[in-house]
Amino acid sequence: MSRSPSIPDRPHRDIDPDLPDNERLEALHGHFSDLVDVNEQLASQLEQAEDRREQLRERVDRVERENETLKGSSLYIATVEDVLDNDEVVVKQHGNNQEVLTDVSPRMLERLEAGDRVAVNDSFAVQTILDAETDARAQSMEISERPQVTYGEIGGIDEQIREVREAVEQPLAEPELFEDVGIEPPSGVLLHGPPGTGKTMLAKAVANETNATFIKMAGSELVRKFIGEGSRLVRDLFEMAREREPAIIFIDEIDAIATTRTESKTSGDAEVQRTMMQLLSEMDGFDARGEIRIIAATNRFDMLDRAILRPGRFDRLIEVPEADQDGREQILQIHTRGMNVDDEVDFDDLAEETDGYSGAEIESLTTEAGMFAIRNDREEVHHEDFLNAIEKIEDDDSSDVISSAGYFYQ
Repeated sequence: MSRSPSIPDRPHRDIDPDLPDNERLEALHGHFSDLVDVNEQLASQLEQAEDRREQLRERVDRVERENETLKGSSLYIATVEDVLDNDEVVVKQHGNNQEVLTDVSPRMLERLEAGDRVAVNDSFAVQTILDAETDARAQSMEISERPQVTYGEIGGIDEQIREVREAVEQPLAEPELFEDVGIEPPSGVLLHGPPGTGKTMLAKAVANETNATFIKMAGSELVRKFIGEGSRLVRDLFEMAREREPAIIFIDEIDAIATTRTESKTSGDAEVQRTMMQLLSEMDGFDARGEIRIIAATNRFDMLDRAILRPGRFDRLIEVPEADQDGREQILQIHTRGMNVDDEVDFDDLAEETDGYSGAEIESLTTEAGMFAIRNDREEVHHEDFLNAIEKIEDDDSSDVISSAGYFYQ
């Protein structure tokens, strides 16, 4: 506990009456100066005391509120099952599934609807109406900062970019075009192909180019330990997307939850299948999806269940293959834009040398070429640096190049 500041000594006016007038005036000036100093000190101490009193008053108010809370009874979470006409509602308490008929005030009855979350006391009287429940994990999947990826940074898949923009961007930006023709826009796009071909980068470019809410998740994030957690997370994600329309949901590595269903009886497989069935229901259920578009990506297309591939869930199945020679040359030029590259570098020759390389491997190749230039104390990257990088990558057993034709069947 802090101690109160000591009060300054009061100055005393001890002036000899026999002093000459000029000396007496000087003594009076000194006494007045001492009085001013003491007054300033007292004013400062008074201000500090008032601040301290305000802090103590706030602390007392907080302690009194905490004391009232401790003396009061706890409230329980319940869901309104039905709203009746005689100022009564049926509520179900979470945890024990006990349904109770209870009275509510007419003012609160006007605001209550079936399905609302409420707080009830020990007598099941409704105390307050709570906000809709949304899993914090679902809220964290919303992208707040747009990825710094544009379509110009993706090479070799111009046709796939056009199809994605037609199916995802155009329905959100120009819905009247589809209304004039009299068709429903594609509801979902599935990108499939070998790793490193640009599927995730394509989704990032869509997030950057559109003003819609972008929600990104990995399929593995939907696989949960406890029964019902995964399906609840899927439900909350789509509910959040409906609240923030227009919205785009991107599910990466969707094969983690959408594999072909089997007769396995293990609890883990059963929970994954429950999560997938909830996803199927949200993608093509009775409720209209609204301005929500879905993009999914996988490099194991052969593992997906047929139910998720049918039209109405994914209307466009877009294969993103490894780039051809022109595409590889375009990717090389994209990844060397910011590099100090010698004019003698032959990108056409390098594109031919990198047959079977994915876009990600070509990006790694340009980085390795720059490292060779640094090793040789040069600020300019030469053609032989790229050739040395190709040789290094091919000698590395951990980065064998697998063509798309032999990716699934080796």
